This record gives sequence, C-alpha cells and structure tokens, in this order.
Amino acid sequence: MGQPFMLLCLCTEDAVDMRKNYPVIDVAATGRNIKRIMEKRNISVREIQEFLHLSAPQSIYHWLNGSSMPTIDNLYALSQLFRVPLDNIVIGNRKIHKGISTEYRALIYYEAFQTLIAS
Repeated sequence: MGQPFMLLCLCTEDAVDMRKNYPVIDVAATGRNIKRIMEKRNISVREIQEFLHLSAPQSIYHWLNGSSMPTIDNLYALSQLFRVPLDNIVIGNRKIHKGISTEYRALIYYEAFQTLIAS
C-alpha cells in the first residue's frame, strides 16, 4: 500500500515542478517587440492591417500596447511579413532549446496562448 502512495506523491511533486517551469508569453514585451520589428523593417500599422485583411487597426494597436496578443494565425502571417521566425516575435519566459522544430515551437506557443485566453 505504501508504494502506490509514494508514487502519487512523486507524480504530484513532478507536476508542481512542471508548473513552476511552465512557459508563459509576456504580452507587453511581445507588443514592444512587434513594434521594434515594425520600426526596423519600416512597416506601418496600415500595412499590417492590409496584409492581415483586418477591417480596422485597433487590434494591432492593442497588440502594440500589450493589452492583447495576435491570434496564432496572425502571428504566423506576421512572421512571413517580417521575414522572421515566430520565436523572434513572441517573448516569454521559456528557455530556447536548440534542435526543436519550428512546428513544435508554434504548437507550444499556440497552447500557451490558448491557456492565456482561457484565464
């Protein structure tokens, strides 16, 4: 009987450790980074609005001031417009690990973004 309980305790401790290291997107820093990339590439809010087929620029201004994040589809499109990988747009507390595919990173960001939206 003692062994299953000990296994449960170990699993719970691992889960707590995993939560401590859970990657989180810094929305404000990401907004500042998007603005920095825009300035570096000389891209205006209007150009992004047209590229993403947005009816109004308000959402872009919300991204830039850190009050919201682009959807994963818009992040993916921005990465093409800016000619940079998603990792160069999104800022978070996650340590970058060499050898992880771009697709896997996008999945990680998408899951983190969905968690952010849900909370």
